[in-house]
Amino acid sequence: MSKVQFSVQVRLVSNLERSKQFYATVLGCEVTDWWAVRDEFALGFKLIQAARTENVQPNAAGQGQIIPWDTYAYVETHHELDDLYEELKGKGAEFVQQPNLQEEDWGSWKDFAIKDPDGYVIAFGSGKKL
Repeated sequence: MSKVQFSVQVRLVSNLERSKQFYATVLGCEVTDWWAVRDEFALGFKLIQAARTENVQPNAAGQGQIIPWDTYAYVETHHELDDLYEELKGKGAEFVQQPNLQEEDWGSWKDFAIKDPDGYVIAFGSGKKL
């Protein structure tokens, strides 16, 4: 079977230049005419100018979900997650969820979420098994 090397999420955006600026300066992505990627495609987006503003549609919250996610990215450790939080905070990210630690019977889960200029929510999380 063939192996997929990476993927990017497609985002219709209301203002392509504004989105490129956000993904480059706040999220720390390499931004080209084809994509916005970070960490060797571990996080990747294809930004496309929407034909109409009403076509920009971030996800609605799912059943039992308080904050809807459009992207959920994993980070190896809580320490790296904390470092990423501080990095994004220092770059002026708009947080829709502050870091939240949840204790489970298998260990702990920690996550936070930011919002891009069109309201797409990008969450980051890390788990620590007992």
